[in-house]
This record gives sequence, structure tokens and C-alpha cells, in this order.
Amino acid sequence: MADQNSTEAIIMAALSTLSSSHISDLSHSIAALFHRHRRRLCSLLSSPTIFSFTLQYLQSISLHKKSLLIAHYLLLNLSVLNHFMRSNTTAPPYAATGMKLRDLDAVLLLLLLCELHQNEPEALESPPSFWRGVLCNYVADTMLKLTSFGASNGEVLMEYIEKVVKCRNFVNVMGRDSGGGDEGKDGREVATSVAAVVALPSVEVSGGGRECVICKEEMIKGRDVCELPCNHLFHWMCILPWLKKRNTCPCCRSRLPTNGVLSEIDRLLEDLVKIGDGDDRLYRERSIHD
Repeated sequence: MADQNSTEAIIMAALSTLSSSHISDLSHSIAALFHRHRRRLCSLLSSPTIFSFTLQYLQSISLHKKSLLIAHYLLLNLSVLNHFMRSNTTAPPYAATGMKLRDLDAVLLLLLLCELHQNEPEALESPPSFWRGVLCNYVADTMLKLTSFGASNGEVLMEYIEKVVKCRNFVNVMGRDSGGGDEGKDGREVATSVAAVVALPSVEVSGGGRECVICKEEMIKGRDVCELPCNHLFHWMCILPWLKKRNTCPCCRSRLPTNGVLSEIDRLLEDLVKIGDGDDRLYRERSIHD
């Protein structure tokens, strides 16, 4: 899943399940996000003070921290698509996946520096005090455009896919080179995020004979139990300790949200795989009611 071809294929397969009207709505949502970030990049490059502070911040942090910055930005972009697929709305949960302004400035500048180094390696051989001017000249015809709204849906989506793939590759390479890890890697278990646990619904058992697979005892009709997003039911006293250590359903192993950014990236990509494969109940139910 980590390589470029598979990440692109996962997103393309998920997009292929959308109708033309949904594609249009999603494109507008992505274009709005790009528009805000491009305006922020304009402000960064036009202000010597902000640029200087942001560059100093980038130079002061480790390679692993830089990798995590890009990972957070990747998670933000993936959340736009995933949230749209799940709820059929154009307003992603920015409060849950947003970045601090300093970190957003840093990742926008970092990605721009990486792009410049890739396309014009000699451009950054000058002293850092000249970099702002170099970057301004480089982006004059592209990145400093204040809007993406004039672009076609296909152009917006292709730019989105290219950005996701590029960030995914950066995270893989930089994370490996820095030796940085993340919860959930190498088979280690990851706790479900507190916010996700608090949001779990309490439902009344409607029939007898159901068993809680954790304690192996029957769930009594009329009692309130916990329902996971996959629709499996458990006693509250059984599932809470489980979710404190793991982010998977005891029955089907479907993942719940975590606080680990790399784990969340993998979880969102897995959800997109299910949608692209036509093996996603939540998406099918949403489609039926559209």
C-alpha cells in the first residue's frame, strides 16, 4: 500500500464509485482546501518575517519531525476524501484533522523546497537568505495562483492524487531514513482515540441469544450495549478495556480511529480499499439512500 502505484490505484478505485454529481462536489471541496493553503503560502512568501521564522523552525527540527509534519498534512488531505465518501457532505471535519498554523506554514514551505530541489537542484545552492526570492520566482506561474476554482474536476482531482502520492512517498522515505516509528507498526497494538470512544452509540438489545464475544455471556434483551461502527455489539464493561489497548473490533478487526498519525493514514487508506472493492457496508447504505 505504501508505494506510489498502489496509493494512486486505491484512490482511483474509490473515486470510480462516485457519480458525476458527487465527483463535482468533491472537486469543489478539494479546490477550497487547496485555495486556502495557496493563500497561506502566498502570505508566507510575501512576508520576510514569517518566512524567516518558518525557515528557522524547519531547520531546528529533526528529520523525523519533518516526516510527521508531512504525515499530518497527508492525513488532512486523505480525510477530505474519506469524510466525503462516508457522509456525502462537502465539509470535512477540519477540527479533527486540522494543523496548527505554524506547522501548516512549515509543511507548505517544506514541500515547496522539496519540489524545487527535485526540479531545480542548483537553485538551493545559494545561501538561505536568498531562498525566499528564489521560491517566489519559482512559483510565480503556478503556486501563487489564488484560486483553483477555474480548473476542471479532472484537473483538481489529479492534482489532489499527485499531492497525496507525493506526501505518502515523502513520509515513507523520510520516516525510514530517520528511524522514526509510529504506534501500530510491527504488529504493536494501538489504543482507540478517546474522542472515537466517547462518540460510540449506546443501543438497546432487541433480541435474545446474542453473545458478547469478549466475555462469552449473553446480552440481555432491553439492556444498553455498545455498538461499533461495524455494527457489532458488546457489553460496555467489556469493550472499554479492549479499546483502551486496541483500535480493532474483536469480531471483524475493522479499525477505529487512533491518535497515531501514521496509523490513521493506514486506516483511511484501508477504508478506501474497501470502498473501491465494493466491500464497504457504510458506503453501500449511503448510496442506497442517495
